[in-house]
Amino acid sequence: QVQLAESGGGLVQAGGSLRLSCAASGGTFSSYAMGWFRQFPGKEREFLATISWSGGSTHYADSVKGRFTISRDNAKNTLYLQMNSLKPEDTAVYYCACRRPWYSGSAYSGEYDYWGQGTQVTVSS
Repeated sequence: QVQLAESGGGLVQAGGSLRLSCAASGGTFSSYAMGWFRQFPGKEREFLATISWSGGSTHYADSVKGRFTISRDNAKNTLYLQMNSLKPEDTAVYYCACRRPWYSGSAYSGEYDYWGQGTQVTVSS
């Protein structure tokens, strides 16, 4: 059973930056493709970025491309999301997720097997 725990959310002014972390335990982190999603109130989870198990391949949603960067440190069992040039419309709960071992990354939330509890990001104007 994989457990994921996000951290790093908070309140930031528009134009600012935050770095989210996702600590993984209970499995072999280096075998999991990982993803970041966010959820607005009353909406479905929205794909943001995914990274392969090796870190060699990444893919982003158009809405965050050029502003957000996904990365991972397999030695630390940790996934990151660097968020720059934040906008008020980025305000949401942010989640990390992982797929089963050796599967490639995906933009579809239904293809992820484990999820963190989420961390709130609030961007003030």
